[in-house]
Amino acid sequence: MNRPAKLGTRETLTPEEFLVRARGDESTADFDVNVGTFLQHESGIRSFGYSSLIVDPPDGQMPKLTPHGEALAATRVRGTYGPGPFDKLDDFSLYDRCITRGVLGSLLPVIYGNGLRITQTPDSVAITYEMIHDTRVIPLDGRAHVDAGVRQYLGNPRGHFDGDTLVVETTNFTDKTSLGVNGGGPPNSEQLKLTERFTRVDPQMIEYRATVDDPGAYAAPWTIRLMITSRPSYDVYEYSCHEGNGAVQHALSGERAYERQVADAKAKGLPAPARAVEHDQIRNGVPAEGQKVFNINAGE
Repeated sequence: MNRPAKLGTRETLTPEEFLVRARGDESTADFDVNVGTFLQHESGIRSFGYSSLIVDPPDGQMPKLTPHGEALAATRVRGTYGPGPFDKLDDFSLYDRCITRGVLGSLLPVIYGNGLRITQTPDSVAITYEMIHDTRVIPLDGRAHVDAGVRQYLGNPRGHFDGDTLVVETTNFTDKTSLGVNGGGPPNSEQLKLTERFTRVDPQMIEYRATVDDPGAYAAPWTIRLMITSRPSYDVYEYSCHEGNGAVQHALSGERAYERQVADAKAKGLPAPARAVEHDQIRNGVPAEGQKVFNINAGE
């Protein structure tokens, strides 16, 4: 998202820097296809010479949060990626709960499910995001935004064409969403106005720019730029969401089990059992005696 400081105000890499990136991407893709496992290794299908997603401010850095923005950030839950405790559904993110990833979070590239389906009619454009299956219907008929008292996770969009560019202005957001990958990361306030610009630059690519103007959360506006690319063989599949692949149910039941362990230890006059608070403490432990470890890539 942010540009490496050494690149200063350069929005693009030099040809030499791009060659290094392209070679690295090619090597990564080869590893992903022929060696790596799906959940630990992933790569895109095209390399671009951008120095960062953020292109404004000119230094490519996200502006600082305002005091209100800092307060909002403190309310964001880490959900299944956090240490708990997990006592209620609100302890999980909107992403965990299969509700939404937000507008930017639904478009920023992630491990899988990056498909978009854009459908245009004479009076509207609909954008369906593969993961979490949100669809935004964007009127093009000049109607006003809904009343300010109506708040929505994806806001209230209104679109128009500026030459060949589709411009979408969205307001009426809640302050419950965020603006990073998968709907995590930096927060937004109810003052957010998001202006998106979709410009087809060739038959296979649309340049996407989105300006975040949110004086409630950020000291200044900021803009990201990326490419939406077509892939003729790509199908947008149904995204059947299961509340964090069962993580919500399991985290809540696990929390209750831990509470019973603590109560049992207390009743016996023993110290409370240690609590694992980081994923690495759970998934990277040493295999127990008698467990078999095998290489799934070797077909064993």
